[in-house]
Amino acid sequence: MSEASNRRLFERHLPAGAVEYCFSLWKELGFNFKVTRKRQSKYGDYRYDPSSRTHAISVNHDLNPYAFLITYIHEVAHLFNFEKNQRKVSPHGKEWKLEFKRLMLPLLREEIIPMDVLSPLAKHMKNPKATSTADKNLFVALRNHDQNKSGLLLKEVDTGTKFLFNKKVYRKLEVRRTRSLCELTSNQKKYLISETAPVQVFKN
Repeated sequence: MSEASNRRLFERHLPAGAVEYCFSLWKELGFNFKVTRKRQSKYGDYRYDPSSRTHAISVNHDLNPYAFLITYIHEVAHLFNFEKNQRKVSPHGKEWKLEFKRLMLPLLREEIIPMDVLSPLAKHMKNPKATSTADKNLFVALRNHDQNKSGLLLKEVDTGTKFLFNKKVYRKLEVRRTRSLCELTSNQKKYLISETAPVQVFKN
């Protein structure tokens, strides 16, 4: 994709104050960048193709500008981490965390990110998790900026509560990182469901 096309993507999806910085990272690293359809299992992705020795980063199109920015920097940190350490370290280990912090630091300003997001984000960056959805305070702050927010996400449902998902009734049992162990009430079978799955609280 051309420089002009990528710049337009950044301008369309990022906070205005972050466009130049994110564009300069793309120019410096030369990775393939793509804005994708919504994916329930992840917000973004980083991949390295050993056959062509190319890097690729994708981010979901439906994220609000601040979630898009955090996801983009998260994935660029994976690229830097890979170039320095290849596959010798954990994908979300201390080396990745250092890269993520380094890349995010210039963006932690109220001119770029509103204070209601900046405050939980600054706390999150002290020890960033593998996904922003694992940090409830940051997740809620980011979701407040979604334009088409409707209903609940499983993350917002209390443990022990029944909910509707794909026209079936489940009970939330326990949280396991980015997914929850849930029981299908009709047969008591257990399933792992993404914490970001859209649900409805079940009412008798």
